[in-house]
Amino acid sequence: MSHLRWRKSSFSEGHSDTCVELAADSVGTPHLRESDDPEAVIAMTPAALRAFLRAAKAGRFDRLEG
Repeated sequence: MSHLRWRKSSFSEGHSDTCVELAADSVGTPHLRESDDPEAVIAMTPAALRAFLRAAKAGRFDRLEG
């Protein structure tokens, strides 16, 4: 995945150790990763990324239990 140009979330500014990053490959497939584990990359469709972002903005992941 080194050929991808990663962009850091603006919400991660000032937090160099834990940043959500997003990139698109040459055909437009979105890729998502956490900066502290850059080899773990999730590829998804643009529609799946939109659904994920809508859910995150709505707070649906705020209280996940692990």
